Amino acid sequence: MSTNATEFDRARAAMPGGVNSPVRAFGSVGTTPRFFVSASGPRVTDVEGRDYVDLVGSWGPAILGHAHPAVVKAVQDAATRGLGFGASTPGETELAEIVEARIARDCMRPIEKLRLVSTGTEATMTAIRLARGATGRDLIVKFAGHYHGHSDGLLAEAGSGAATLAMPGSAGVPAPIAAQTLVVPYNDLDALREVFAARGDDIAAIIVEAAPANMGIVPPALGFNAAIADLAHENGSLLILDEVLTGFRVGPAGWYGIDPVSFTPDLITFGKVIGGGLPLAALGGSAAIMDLLAPLGPVYQAGTLSGNPLAVAAGLATLHHLDAAAYERIDAASHAIADATASALAAEGVAHVVQRSGNLFSVQFTDAAPTDYATVKAQEAFRYPPFFRAMLEQGVSLPPSVFEAWFVSAAHDDTAVSQIIDALPAAARAAASATA
Repeated sequence: MSTNATEFDRARAAMPGGVNSPVRAFGSVGTTPRFFVSASGPRVTDVEGRDYVDLVGSWGPAILGHAHPAVVKAVQDAATRGLGFGASTPGETELAEIVEARIARDCMRPIEKLRLVSTGTEATMTAIRLARGATGRDLIVKFAGHYHGHSDGLLAEAGSGAATLAMPGSAGVPAPIAAQTLVVPYNDLDALREVFAARGDDIAAIIVEAAPANMGIVPPALGFNAAIADLAHENGSLLILDEVLTGFRVGPAGWYGIDPVSFTPDLITFGKVIGGGLPLAALGGSAAIMDLLAPLGPVYQAGTLSGNPLAVAAGLATLHHLDAAAYERIDAASHAIADATASALAAEGVAHVVQRSGNLFSVQFTDAAPTDYATVKAQEAFRYPPFFRAMLEQGVSLPPSVFEAWFVSAAHDDTAVSQIIDALPAAARAAASATA
């Protein structure tokens, strides 16, 4: 029988680092990655036949639980009709209509038209191209610690000052491309105002995670999204709201629907849940902006697999089953796990905060709640690897990085939640005994 170790050896011989996405290598948690062969409900099973309660959920899209019968059947039915046509299908239109109707609050619907793509990276990349086409400007503002996919212009690191052009954040990113991005500390309106005072006439758009979940959970300050929307619009720029992680996850209308202060984004990007676990993403906005995309307008975007019928079927089935009862189950399980995590760490005297954005949450090993990337990085991150390994040994699969959100599904029943809670005291002890 294969083991996780032998599978990892085999994978490293065939693929860079043995993985097709870096976090899967478990490098930051100091153990062998698990190779999963099946999943059902709240559980995943590795090549050694061991089951784990899963708090990764394919990084979000398994919001109903793994292999939900209705989603599986929808994909199977679609497959019998053909894997793809390279042509339009009625399902694409149906999904667009559902998204347009679902993203609403205060009688406002910011999405009048939607373009389906295959990945979150493609959605944000296209949104930026569209913003530049709409404004005739080149510069993009992003926030330190926010991840919007791996396109060149968004893998940028902060320069020496708020209004300083960014530097490449990865080998292979040309400096002139990185220099089209300005990187600002998150939750810092004064820094953002400084950027617009210096470069406002050149800024096409601000791109922001609706509620950041790629540096752990760092909620936006009250009214922050509304303030940056106002600042963008006052300067003739657009606001791109990245809901790849939060869209349909934290509520029926994503973070846009539950932010305590109403605001108006110009473009919204989606991924994860919208595809129900298959490769699908989207961007949407007003008809005036979206119609700048080809074939109507001058901004080009195309994709052979955009709106693939299997992915569309999975997305439709997922959204159809994400009703109020499903969100109630997700929210209840999330709060129970988050509260128990905080209690277990407190009992062992471990400095920590558990930050939440709706039903997304994460643990940060620090006394004060981080508000930006600098304070996130200042935590005692060395406590997470032993915490992670202790949970894994007890059959609980957490995200293999302290800088990730935990994902709960509607399938996390009382048995699954109890197993997680029962594993926490030993993991808290492991975190307490960790040394840098």
